[in-house]
Amino acid sequence: MPKEARPGTGEQAKQHAIAQLRQAILQGDMAPAQRLVENELAEQFGVTRASIRAALIDLEAQGLVERIRNRGSRVRVVTVQEAVAITECRMVLEGLCAAKAAVAASDGQLDELTDLGTAMTKAVADGEPLTYSDLNHELHTRIREFSGQQTARELLERLNAQLVRHRFQLALRPGRPQQSLNEHLAMIEAIRARDPQAAESAVRAHLTSVIEALSD
Repeated sequence: MPKEARPGTGEQAKQHAIAQLRQAILQGDMAPAQRLVENELAEQFGVTRASIRAALIDLEAQGLVERIRNRGSRVRVVTVQEAVAITECRMVLEGLCAAKAAVAASDGQLDELTDLGTAMTKAVADGEPLTYSDLNHELHTRIREFSGQQTARELLERLNAQLVRHRFQLALRPGRPQQSLNEHLAMIEAIRARDPQAAESAVRAHLTSVIEALSD
């Protein structure tokens, strides 16, 4: 965004700062434990320190930032134990979304899931773990979207944002994408069969496997 077009103050400036910071954290441009210096961020995003401070408070509530007394703010470090706990919560909500999607998804939406499964298979065959990780994220996003369960979708977006670093690490672990692929294809197959119970079970099986991988 050109500097002159950046909002400098007010609610618009805060939302601009939140969006930029959130994107940087989720894309890995800002690493866990990295200090977030208000002056530097204000200059970088073309907003006031007050806007940055307000944005950091919101991001703290979302679990992406932690404020340490007398030391300022930093990107929150999510421990393995926390990642497991978050994934346990995901299991319930993602299972619900898959069950709902099995009933509510249109034929065209089911085809989208199939296409994602095909692309994921190709990414694994081509040895492209980061591409696979992006497609994995996209598949889960689409299932939530197709479920029509807006409350679960919003909760999951907040939970998943805290797991981005662990997601990348798992994607790069040797052999993990191959195992994960079969789990995702089972999810797609159950949703395409319009079998809510099988869809929920497939998601739970997949996330149980994620928990086991996180705990290794």
